[in-house]
Amino acid sequence: MTKLITRDELKSAIESGTVTVVDALGGEYWAKQHLPGAVPLVLADVDAQAPSLLPDRDAAIVTYCSNPACPNSGQVAERLTALGYTAVRKYKEGIEDWTEAGLPVETA
Repeated sequence: MTKLITRDELKSAIESGTVTVVDALGGEYWAKQHLPGAVPLVLADVDAQAPSLLPDRDAAIVTYCSNPACPNSGQVAERLTALGYTAVRKYKEGIEDWTEAGLPVETA
């Protein structure tokens, strides 16, 4: 089971530049809005793209998707862990929680 991260913890990590944020929705969802600095990475692309997008397997990584009901962030986090990434956490509440809190997002 992937460890979770709170909104406040994630906000602090983004502000300090100590985390790589992974948007597990990808595609048009990522283009429309994503957390600051987030890179798009969906489950189908993890094996092929993770080595170039996330070269440091010991770096802090946080995955997220839309909300707690969305399975994508957990699936991507579990796959990254299986590939040897050691510091993967999940922002379970997702971008809906982030935007409801009035926090900034980016667009493509």
